Amino acid sequence: SGPTDSSGAAMVHVDLHSVTQPVGIMRIMAAILTCMCFILVATAGYVSSPYWAWCMFTWCFCFFFTLCILILEFTTLSTKVPFAWDDFTAAFAMLAGLLCLSASIIYPIFFTCSICHRAIGASVVSWVCFAVYAGEVVITRLRPSGQTSGFLSTLPGIMKMLETFFACLIFMSLETGQYSGSPGLQWCIAVYSLCFIFALLISLLTLGQLTLRFPFSFDKLVIVYNVLAAVMYTTAMVIWPLYSFRNNKRPSNCGSPCPWDKLLVVTFMTIFNAIVYMLDSIYSVRLVFCVSRE
Repeated sequence: SGPTDSSGAAMVHVDLHSVTQPVGIMRIMAAILTCMCFILVATAGYVSSPYWAWCMFTWCFCFFFTLCILILEFTTLSTKVPFAWDDFTAAFAMLAGLLCLSASIIYPIFFTCSICHRAIGASVVSWVCFAVYAGEVVITRLRPSGQTSGFLSTLPGIMKMLETFFACLIFMSLETGQYSGSPGLQWCIAVYSLCFIFALLISLLTLGQLTLRFPFSFDKLVIVYNVLAAVMYTTAMVIWPLYSFRNNKRPSNCGSPCPWDKLLVVTFMTIFNAIVYMLDSIYSVRLVFCVSRE
């Protein structure tokens, strides 16, 4: 047990190994790099755009949680959390990598120019940050001791993260005027919203180990949801481009970011998410009905 004070209470001690091992060093690098991205873009000036806000949110989110992970591991408080810590950190590294990848693509496309030195610097640093998080994922996966086996580190968990990630990109690209007068597009918005909420809820219930408290098979409930979500997203994959681009060509003098381009982003993210939901449905059916019988 850890050291105790005169009253017999356990004292928190520090773990230097957590910040000197390769994963710890990469987390320190990621925290510094995301902070650099935020500062460079903030000093370059505010831009009224959801894409700019997404990039700033990405770097702030990754910096804050990376710093929290470093502090909790350094003070050994990570051993006292009520969930699988290795599962959480592995999942966060994957999510942070996805977020930084999206910011590294979005920011230079919309907000850099040949004389925008800070914006160019932020774009380069963001790509380096993505590489650091990707390296952490690789090291965590290849680590021989204590393999992660929690939900977020499994294929269903990764697909749930992808589903919520693509949904966030869809919400970021939506504008009220795009769908306010069309029942077909409003159906697509309902699909995006419902599937996002339930995917997030399933992830939180599983991560919090609350699925065993249900009076029925939670796995079979997830299968029903996955199949319904796949069907709903398939309808959105057809309806969204059909209603969005009908008699709607890209304007020649469209600004940056162009509202028409946002419709295109939503279309591709819908297709990607529909594919993920289909794969999730197939895998969950196979896992419950095929593997469980073997």
